[in-house]
Amino acid sequence: MRQTHANPPLRSLQVFEAAARCGSFTAAGTEIGITQSAVSRQVSDLEATLGVALFLRNGARLSVTPAGERLARQLADAFALARSAVADARRSDQVVTLSMLPSVAARWFAPRLGDFMKAHPDIDLRITASRHLVDFASEGVDAAIRYSPEPSRDLEAVKLGTETVTPVCSATYAEDHSLHAPADMYRATLLCGDIPEDWPTWFEAARCPHPPPTGPRLGDDGAILQAAVDGQGVALGRSLLVADDIATGRLVAPFAVSLDASHAYWFVRPKGMATTPAINAVKSWLVGQFEEES
Repeated sequence: MRQTHANPPLRSLQVFEAAARCGSFTAAGTEIGITQSAVSRQVSDLEATLGVALFLRNGARLSVTPAGERLARQLADAFALARSAVADARRSDQVVTLSMLPSVAARWFAPRLGDFMKAHPDIDLRITASRHLVDFASEGVDAAIRYSPEPSRDLEAVKLGTETVTPVCSATYAEDHSLHAPADMYRATLLCGDIPEDWPTWFEAARCPHPPPTGPRLGDDGAILQAAVDGQGVALGRSLLVADDIATGRLVAPFAVSLDASHAYWFVRPKGMATTPAINAVKSWLVGQFEEES
């Protein structure tokens, strides 16, 4: 059989591999979705291109030659590797790495993770919780929830929502310290965080002059709110982060006096960075969550 110098078409290699594996042109045709005669023609063309007999035909009987067996085995490995590469490419397109503050991750996002997974079971969402502003490119981050007055100009930003800040504590602490009016706060331990809104500003809004000395300062909102849950004092709680705790009774807000937060939540990505349907789905889900809770 004379060999030609043309490269065989990928389709003929696929048809041959199926025929060798199935042991029948008819079965191979059924698997691929073509006729038995089309399989026979593809195999004959491949043999002519290679100049090698791949099958021995003895009437209705069909057997693979040693050369055909070697080729079929190598093609099976190659096609398996190709399918794996395609699957990996599809999976990587479904991976989204999202950065946010540890307090937002723990007190807002984590309780909603199950809802996200139900809505988007195919997305591999990876949360990186950090207090520093991540470098999107070097840290492999696709997007972030930023808490700031305004996003940086080099970022593509969608405003998710704003919030208020109000004193919160455990119900037991409020009862033990008889916290019924803002003036009662003079006998409370004031837990301090690092948000722009502070106790002197709140006491001024509550028309209570000369605020009392503040108590322990904790650098993370998650830590300060946990201290409040544990009955260690009263914290200025950001409404987004305390909503679930108030709904479940772990915290109470004894007073109606609140402050408008100077910061807002933003969904941000570097301008010009390539996007994917999975990233857009995460953004849309976050926007929907904030709209429901506003």
